Amino acid sequence: MTVNPEDYTETTALSQSLAQPLEMAIPAHLSGMRLDQALAELLPRYSRSRLQTWITDGAVTLDGQTTTPKCKVWGGEQVRVQPVAHPSETSAQAEAISLNIVYEDDTLLVINKPAGLVVHPGSGNWTGTLLNALLHHAPQLQAVPRAGIVHRLDKETSGLLVVAKTIEAQTDLVRQLQARTVKRHYLALVEGIVEQSGKVETPIGRHPTARTKMAVVSRGKPAVTHYSVLQRFARYTLIECRLETGRTHQIRVHMQSIGHPLVGDPTYGSRRTHAFKRQALHAARLGLIHPVTHAAMEWEAPLPEDMRALLAGMEQDNP
Repeated sequence: MTVNPEDYTETTALSQSLAQPLEMAIPAHLSGMRLDQALAELLPRYSRSRLQTWITDGAVTLDGQTTTPKCKVWGGEQVRVQPVAHPSETSAQAEAISLNIVYEDDTLLVINKPAGLVVHPGSGNWTGTLLNALLHHAPQLQAVPRAGIVHRLDKETSGLLVVAKTIEAQTDLVRQLQARTVKRHYLALVEGIVEQSGKVETPIGRHPTARTKMAVVSRGKPAVTHYSVLQRFARYTLIECRLETGRTHQIRVHMQSIGHPLVGDPTYGSRRTHAFKRQALHAARLGLIHPVTHAAMEWEAPLPEDMRALLAGMEQDNP
């Protein structure tokens, strides 16, 4: 499709973005510019960073050849641009990924998520996620925001996660989470000897300097974690954590804040090394009120094999 850059509006950009390629000649008045600069002038509806990505990825040709963003243009060259949407701008695709389904009816789906499975598509993980798997298992979830997912588990956290199969059920479950009536119990192995059960009630927010981490910060959102001692080992303690709130990395941050980071946690763990390859955290029990029948329901998921083996090794080391 040959484009007159002066007529290229935002509406045109949206309607043609994934259709026919855009073809144009470099005007003489742009002579001496870098290719990415020239395209930013010709196609102002696209950001320069997006255009640079397209050039680098080979979606732009100059006189039939791929090139680099820094390539100088002198006027008269033929440019061909094939707009490509970023994965975050396209609908997630259904993928045939096996799911460990604990419970399913017309309203709810409860999954026992394995460690290593990302819940939502995001930077670096646009495919192969739980959301992709859900769309394959239940295609009607395409019509439900976030494919019905109402709460998350970290990639390396295993255990129970509930999915709503209708918008109405999703709304109801979100309200239950907000009302703190959903029961979420986790098993965690932490460093050090926890002397007694207790509660951490400190706000959590974005880390002030390490923006990919969370931290206990005065201006964070309220967060409450109850913990109970289940078993003590030589240098570690198995605890059960019950969440009142659901902040990002809540258990990991709260336990670190009281001096007992999770074993194997690469982000919030101490410098003490351990052979376990992930944070030792498992969502073991989930309870809620069914959005349609209003019956109280509860599910349990046994510890995965890696955590069972970890605890078995701890027991052998006990005096």
